[in-house]
Amino acid sequence: MTTLLVLYRRPDGDANGDAVATFERRYRDEHLPLVAQTPGLRATRIWRVEEALGGETELVLACAMDFDDRAALDAGLRSDPMRAAGRLLRDIAPGLATFLVVEDASDLLAGG
Repeated sequence: MTTLLVLYRRPDGDANGDAVATFERRYRDEHLPLVAQTPGLRATRIWRVEEALGGETELVLACAMDFDDRAALDAGLRSDPMRAAGRLLRDIAPGLATFLVVEDASDLLAGG
């Protein structure tokens, strides 16, 4: 399995949480419906970041999008729904996202 992991930082000027609430609303209502149309997408998982153990973090949200393999991810990234989702994301979270491509590494677990 290949996963596109996206980490989102807190929007600027968010002393009272309004910017995060606005981001989450637009992410849920506008961005995720486009992502859901991506060919080859097997699952989408989303987490709110509660805290960083032992320190501070600017992260507020994490999203994992699972594909069968790297070829399926690449095809999904080239699709019209994912390109539209990317354009929208640049509007609702400009410069706030870090994209990581991660591969299953269960072989590193004991007995894996």
